[in-house]
Amino acid sequence: MRHGLKKLGTFFSLLLATASLAVACGSRTGLFADEFGEGGTSTNPPGDGSIRDATLDRSVPFDALPPIDARIIPDVVRNDCPDAAATLVYVITTDNELFSFYPPDASFRLIGRIACPAPAGTTPFSMAVDRNGVAQILFNDGNLYRVSTLTAACTQTTFRPNQQGFGTFGMGYATRELGPDETLFIAADNQTGVTRGLGAIDPTANYTLTPVANFTPTIDRAELTGTGDGRLYGFYTKGGQAGSFIGEIDKRTARIVGETQLRDVDQGSGWAFAAWGGNFYLFTDPDGVQASRITRYRPSDNSVSVVANLGTLIVGAGVSTCAPNVP
Repeated sequence: MRHGLKKLGTFFSLLLATASLAVACGSRTGLFADEFGEGGTSTNPPGDGSIRDATLDRSVPFDALPPIDARIIPDVVRNDCPDAAATLVYVITTDNELFSFYPPDASFRLIGRIACPAPAGTTPFSMAVDRNGVAQILFNDGNLYRVSTLTAACTQTTFRPNQQGFGTFGMGYATRELGPDETLFIAADNQTGVTRGLGAIDPTANYTLTPVANFTPTIDRAELTGTGDGRLYGFYTKGGQAGSFIGEIDKRTARIVGETQLRDVDQGSGWAFAAWGGNFYLFTDPDGVQASRITRYRPSDNSVSVVANLGTLIVGAGVSTCAPNVP
């Protein structure tokens, strides 16, 4: 999500504007039935291949959060997924380039350059993808667009920016229970000085935004990803603490119920996040060079591996709730 170097500009853009996306059946083709219809089943809310141990924080108080639980739940509903076994992760860059990313071999494929009807000077900020292969892409002025993961075709949505004080935000779909119904969750970027937490957007109801609650405990710079078994995860920082965190979020209360610290993973100036095959993929720019490092965190053995690099800055990622939950 986000381009950290442009946060201040985003804030002023939102003031001037006044009015204010691992997880879509992102199949191999990204095919969906109606490229410009609303579609979907969203519901209202209630590199170098080196592997090292994830440096988890062991010097924590006894009442600290437990590690995240990413154990496999096999009975996920995928009968509405046309090509679930070949589901991809999709990413968007600040250069408006839409790529697919295939986790098993960490390969990228350029789908195309999106041409959204966005004001000059604005850039993508975050992304989510629904079960129909439709990407929701937020720009840094608060406008939201729908993009085909097959063709990169883009159209503006009816989303009204700055609803409920949410200006810019991270995004991710998660199912209700084991699916197939899903909700588009958002995590506020909190650039306006007023703390906003977790919210939800309903694309089938004129893109209405409903707040859920503030995060407990407080987290910063959160990007979201969800799964087909109903779980929602955040990739975020916490003030004064090293590195970054992956946490499981209670969708009803915005409480962090499990958390793993990754001391050596720095979000940098742009970041994104996706769950695929029981693992988490982190897209970061720790060196501030406008290029992305792709890191895999594997909960099964607490290992961290840099699996790829891309010479452009990724600020959004989305992966369908149809994605496999085993590698």
